[in-house]
Amino acid sequence: RSAGKMSAADGAEQLNRFEKLSGRPPFRAAGHRTPPARSGHRCVADNSSLYVFGGYNPDYDESGGSENEDYPLFRELWRYHFASGSWQQIRTEGHMPTELASMSAVLHGNNLLVFGGTGIPFGENNGNDVHVCNVKYKRWSLLNCRGKKPNRIYGQAMVIINGYLYVFGGTTGYVYSTDLHRLDLTTREWIHLKPTNPPDDLPEERYRHEIAHDGQRIYILGGGTSWTSYPLDKIHAYNLETNSWEEITTRPHEKIGYPAARRCHSCVQIKSDVFVCGGYNGEVILADLWKISLQTFQWTRLPAVMPEPAYFHCAAVTPAGCMYIHGGVVNIHENKRTGSLFRIWLVVPSLLELCWEQLLRSFPQLSLLPPMQLLNLGLTQELIERLK
Repeated sequence: RSAGKMSAADGAEQLNRFEKLSGRPPFRAAGHRTPPARSGHRCVADNSSLYVFGGYNPDYDESGGSENEDYPLFRELWRYHFASGSWQQIRTEGHMPTELASMSAVLHGNNLLVFGGTGIPFGENNGNDVHVCNVKYKRWSLLNCRGKKPNRIYGQAMVIINGYLYVFGGTTGYVYSTDLHRLDLTTREWIHLKPTNPPDDLPEERYRHEIAHDGQRIYILGGGTSWTSYPLDKIHAYNLETNSWEEITTRPHEKIGYPAARRCHSCVQIKSDVFVCGGYNGEVILADLWKISLQTFQWTRLPAVMPEPAYFHCAAVTPAGCMYIHGGVVNIHENKRTGSLFRIWLVVPSLLELCWEQLLRSFPQLSLLPPMQLLNLGLTQELIERLK
């Protein structure tokens, strides 16, 4: 259809459908590579790109063989550029972290904040520093912090709320944690928060859980230990105002009930809706996609199913509401990882997004034009930024 005849039906068609992305070579690229299969990595997204950091693959051939000097880890930062549909390994300056599995990552403006994580063997080389990569200037730096840092951990979850970075849980490789720390990103001071609950009223120790928030509470979703996965019928929430943990009983999907317990899943948030995807329950690898509303705590199972069940994968959502899922473990017995990239719209795409995608399909060379020419063609500055 022509761009002029797009309708809400076009947007609805996109919804709840996983689409596999090929990650073709960029127009200018010689010797094109895509990220090798991996697990334990993290990703974040903005309007123009998905950024993928770190990861692990014990299969020598699959992890790039002699190309990968950090085998079996990946000390690399990749960018998947939405407009050109291509992967590119970002050459960065400064000191990239060496703890490359099960770290936490969030995007704060142009800054990728990476905390914790582990090297090889797992649990022997853990981190507790905050590394920052400015994705615009492609430069890493270490955040010099004061106060009581969290222990050296991996598999923790973190979130930024009102200029504070909150870190919960994780493991040293031997001991699982319920610790909650807060870093003031302005003063760069760590505080170990001590909630007012009695000790038997805390969430269970865990790692590889996920976090959501509504500005007032931090919600802990799933996770577990190496021998257990926690259910999702009740969710622990830390109340920032009262400095205490609360337990929230969620509402089951009327026909199917609750999502299965899980760890090593992925989670993204759009306003007050939180989407949980895939993971592992100790027996099978999951492929389902669930939504919970932080207003009603109602669970809904979405009709879409991941084309490959995966855990230890990563997911991120764009500001426009499109979720990208990359990598993960897809076979327990063969310990096999994937390098596949999928996307799915979690909201009906806006008319702007539908037109933009139509334009990119019709003019795939658009990103090669100089900015002045793009402005003359009527593109807004914001759309031109996406092409860079």
